[in-house]
Amino acid sequence: MILQAIMFYLFAVVTVASGVMVVAARNPVHSVLFLILAFFNSAGLFVLLGAEFLAMILVVVYVGAVAVLFLFVVMMLDIDFAELRSGFIRYLPIGALIGFVLLAELVLIFGSSAIAPGIAGLPAAPAPANAVAMTNTRALGALLYTRYIFAFQAAGVILLVAMIGAIVLTLRRRVGVRRQSIPDQLARTRAQAVAIVKVPLGAGADIPGD
Repeated sequence: MILQAIMFYLFAVVTVASGVMVVAARNPVHSVLFLILAFFNSAGLFVLLGAEFLAMILVVVYVGAVAVLFLFVVMMLDIDFAELRSGFIRYLPIGALIGFVLLAELVLIFGSSAIAPGIAGLPAAPAPANAVAMTNTRALGALLYTRYIFAFQAAGVILLVAMIGAIVLTLRRRVGVRRQSIPDQLARTRAQAVAIVKVPLGAGADIPGD
């Protein structure tokens, strides 16, 4: 029990510190690396709670796909860090106002909330009749696709929109690069695609259009 408490506080402290460094780091690549560290420690917390499936999904999906995707996007984007820092003073009042609003909301939430002594032992949703025989993964799937199906689908749509937005932001049109035009290729005639040239003996071919 003491070892479990020590591991909980260790994972919790590293997760909170990593989350702070995600926001405070000046280099976006370092921010993504701290985000990966926060995901790993959050997975450790899920393991301590007995939710091994959530821990595995957090590592496989978020660390193995989302965080690595963020890292590659940040590395591919040509970010001018000096230009980003130059607008800090201009947007400081708006940022301070948003931060004050968020701080006020947190104070209201924590000031008006109360934790009952036995709230930790209560289930989040009514357990089905065969809950004893259900595994962690099956119980989570039954809960997601029954009670929280609309929220689950809405989250999928939001992630799809975010993926499309990332593709649009990284798509660049470079001047002078020859690109394939399939409609123009299909619309060509035989006269445009084939050139019959009579080459004299010992001379080269002078192909029109070259």
